Amino acid sequence: MFRDNSLVPAEAIRLAALGFLAEAPRRYGDLAAEIRHFTSHVVGPSLELMGTSLELLRYEGLIEAIDGQGTADNAALRLTERGAAALQGLLRAQLRAPLPEFNRLALLLKLRFLHHLPAAEQRTQLTLMAESIESEHARLQELRRHHEAPGFFRDWLDQDIALMAERIAWLRRRDAGA
Repeated sequence: MFRDNSLVPAEAIRLAALGFLAEAPRRYGDLAAEIRHFTSHVVGPSLELMGTSLELLRYEGLIEAIDGQGTADNAALRLTERGAAALQGLLRAQLRAPLPEFNRLALLLKLRFLHHLPAAEQRTQLTLMAESIESEHARLQELRRHHEAPGFFRDWLDQDIALMAERIAWLRRRDAGA
């Protein structure tokens, strides 16, 4: 993790792998394909996100083969207790503002697997997510105030600002109802 307790790119892949296995055991190849599908559809192909090996997660004791050995025989994998604890820690990680594509991936992964945290911690994470987006929202509002010139730039910023306001409201509603 970064010093501010936010996820580095490899940890996003770790979050994805552990989160998917928390829902059900999966074959090695299926898990790799599911992670690749999710991440590539959020941020596109990225060399930064290709670094984490499922074998490393096995070596660390976070996942284990139910049958077989691993990649060579496409073993079925499951989450270990240690892996479940690591998942909880990753779900509690901060989001960095501003939200470039990688942090968008971290946000979506956290939302995808947030149900693995107790309800009170889900609310805490939703609050932190909203605060992170509020920071980005304020940054864009200041940028817009500084650049009042009409045109495409201002129109684009207005759309981004409105979208962020909607997302903040959505998170706040979920936080109140979680």
